[in-house]
Amino acid sequence: MVEEWQASAIGGGSSEEYPVTVPGKPEVLTGHDAVKYTTRFPDPRGPDDDVAVLELRGLYAHAEIEVTGVRVDGEGAVEHDTYFKPCRIAFAPHEDNELAVTCRQPADRFGGIYDTESVPERERVPGIWWGAELTGRPLPYIEEMRVRPEITEAGVHLHVQTTVVSDEPLSERVTYSLKPEGRSRQSGMMERARVETDAPGRNQVEHTIEVRDPDRWWPRELGEQNRYTLRATLGDSEYSVTTGICEISRDGQTLRVNGEPVSIRGVNLVGGTEDDIERARSLNATVIRAHAAVLPEVCYERCDKEGLLVWQDLPLTGSGTFDTGRAKKLARQLARQRAHNPSMAVYTVHDDPADPFGDGLGTGLFDRLRLRWRAWRSSYDHTAANAVADAFPANRPVVPVVGAPGIGADAGSYYPGWTYGKGSDIESVLSRYPTDIVAEFGAGSVVEGSQKAQSIAGFDAAKQPNDAKTPADSQTYQAELLQTVTEQLRITDVGALAFALRDTDDGGMGVYGIDGTAKPAVETLSNAFQPIQSFLADPSPGESEVVIINDLPTSFDVTLSWTAGDESGEFSQTVGEASRWRGGPVPTPQGETVKLVLSVGDHHIENQYDL
Repeated sequence: MVEEWQASAIGGGSSEEYPVTVPGKPEVLTGHDAVKYTTRFPDPRGPDDDVAVLELRGLYAHAEIEVTGVRVDGEGAVEHDTYFKPCRIAFAPHEDNELAVTCRQPADRFGGIYDTESVPERERVPGIWWGAELTGRPLPYIEEMRVRPEITEAGVHLHVQTTVVSDEPLSERVTYSLKPEGRSRQSGMMERARVETDAPGRNQVEHTIEVRDPDRWWPRELGEQNRYTLRATLGDSEYSVTTGICEISRDGQTLRVNGEPVSIRGVNLVGGTEDDIERARSLNATVIRAHAAVLPEVCYERCDKEGLLVWQDLPLTGSGTFDTGRAKKLARQLARQRAHNPSMAVYTVHDDPADPFGDGLGTGLFDRLRLRWRAWRSSYDHTAANAVADAFPANRPVVPVVGAPGIGADAGSYYPGWTYGKGSDIESVLSRYPTDIVAEFGAGSVVEGSQKAQSIAGFDAAKQPNDAKTPADSQTYQAELLQTVTEQLRITDVGALAFALRDTDDGGMGVYGIDGTAKPAVETLSNAFQPIQSFLADPSPGESEVVIINDLPTSFDVTLSWTAGDESGEFSQTVGEASRWRGGPVPTPQGETVKLVLSVGDHHIENQYDL
């Protein structure tokens, strides 16, 4: 690992260098559009090594790389323009070497969320975000292996593309061994493919492996996360990829994995760490959405392991035109990069491409409440997004556009109670602008000790209720709104993805703070996302039916006990697998607390409403 670097801003009249650690985002260079990173290193090769190999991951966003002044072949700097694709350079080093990496912010719309003010400037510093490694390697060696599982009527196959680097023509064999991971009792297998090359350099070997009677990968609520590790060996060089085998399709508001329905309950990630995947799992999420950005590799691996499905956006958000050809290229690269991950479930092309509300809605609670519903409309043209959607693989669902009401989006970005109206208006929004999935909803909140709300990235302080004057008030409002909207989406049988999992600044749209501290909305969301849960259909004074939702692949005999002030009662019912029951009503007296307790065997699941 190459960690110690010097960094300097390009342009702006300053050439001062700062010691920095890579990977990372040096705050000292916040606000600069281009940063140059340099480091020196000795020859990393051992006695048996022929070349040095540099691997840089998370190069954001457009980069030029020079090793001791020039590329080894003398053609100048290496260029790299896709931050989610690793950059690998093989070269013959000197005894002492200098590495220079110049990173620039994107100028082509494809920085996604990091090209907006939704994240603070310190999180947008161009750089080497995920990793920098320098090793010595003997020739020939395996540089990369991509694995794409395919399920057809003819059987299950792994399509393998192996990149081999050599200094001479080759006539060798690559040995592939496939071994089940986890609890699978299946035996492994081994086979070989010949590498025939006419010249030195990088060459790709295509091979297909048949997998007989494989154990399928399942989301965590449906079964085991069965996976296979494929290892390729060429001489002393090895490379391995862990993959899983599953079919994923979309059926309206649900996903189907291996033919079985999976309810969409989840959160959006703005950025992401491995710990965030565990936080999402603890919220009872089935899906995490990588919001207008690509996550570090470790996040996808953790989703594979934990059985969480991934909704992956192309890094493209906001209004304005974009280069369709460039978008298609990135879509294909992204799909190839993630093809081996069984958790990869959905792709989106364009996030929030138009705002049908514009300005003039007013601010604060009074202005939100006086909003008169009207026919919101936008002239947004879906042609480009639909064209790019075709570049994604046909074996995964694609939702071309996620956007606000009135633009005809394929999934909704609906914010009642935050941008307009009240949280309870979600029913009216869905009635006027129906959608199978609300891919974004929620409210922001500030935290104790935060800076002024007006300067928090990704947080519009004008949308905060006028009576939310303290962090506690702000967080209470967020939790109450999330309960209202999340429950109504589940009752209406609409897929629900809250925005967002974690703040990017000292406050924001997250249910967790930037440091991972839970806000009250964490308990609210995890309770509303219980796979089996009971809800009041209409939690307003009077009376309400009760809705029991069971997202699990098992039928349950349940008892629902309720208390409403001094009154109480219970129902006994069988709720079928992946189904719901509606009955009652129960009284909902004003000024009282209504408590629902759903008993499933020895397990008790509570829900409470303060009217």
